[in-house]
Amino acid sequence: MRVGVPEDSYVPVSRRDTVDVEIFLDDHDHLAAVSTVLGVHQDSAARALLREIVEGLESGELAPTAGAIEPLADRLRA
Repeated sequence: MRVGVPEDSYVPVSRRDTVDVEIFLDDHDHLAAVSTVLGVHQDSAARALLREIVEGLESGELAPTAGAIEPLADRLRA
């Protein structure tokens, strides 16, 4: 699982402003990805989102799909 600024060779690092959630089965199998409402400097909110998603996946309340994690990614955190 990863919450962060995605790699994009077409956009200079200084101009990247999208924060995504990505779920991987292992190092090679990409299961889901969604954009969030987070800004690139909202580190504590990104960590809170990551914890919330991991807890949901571990408990079985969330499926490892874009549709399941998107509502969490679209919610602002303090």
